[in-house]
Amino acid sequence: MAKESHKQKLLKQGVHLVHERGYGGTSVRDVVKAAGSAQGSFSNHFASKQEFGLEVLDLYFDATQSVMDQTLRNESLSPLKRLKAYFDIHIASIESFGSKRGCMFGNTSAEATDENEALRLRVVEMLDEVTASVEVCLRAAVKIGELPIGTKTKDLAGYVTSSFQGAILMSKAYRSVAPIERFKRILLASIVKG
Repeated sequence: MAKESHKQKLLKQGVHLVHERGYGGTSVRDVVKAAGSAQGSFSNHFASKQEFGLEVLDLYFDATQSVMDQTLRNESLSPLKRLKAYFDIHIASIESFGSKRGCMFGNTSAEATDENEALRLRVVEMLDEVTASVEVCLRAAVKIGELPIGTKTKDLAGYVTSSFQGAILMSKAYRSVAPIERFKRILLASIVKG
């Protein structure tokens, strides 16, 4: 197994700290200290904190992509089981941190300013990818009859992504996964073909 590079250590700690404290609440000093690196090592690998933030988002998205591949795009499961599994994995992760961290996409969007517009735009790209994966799942559900023919899968996928993000934000505020559980229960009950 290859030894972890200084850059990898900085990014790994960055994902943890930015997810826990937010982009604005995480200083370069915090990241360097958590990685056990020298202060100058940060500027050797990143031209700016924003460049670092973009790479942190990319690393976070890699984990998100893995979850989407295991669930939403996993053709060995029926489509609605895929959707439920997607929610359940996120619920378990959020609950494991006491519902304090939320989702890095929503957190970054909430604190985006004109000075870090590149971060907001990267989050938009990533949310579009999530929505596309949800839509693939919903189209498969229509194809096998789990959802009615005529379901507007693109609109429904956008609704699922935005509502799920809202439920995650509420879970962070309430320090409970109950808002996400409620969202999942009501969504699945309302879209299933009766």
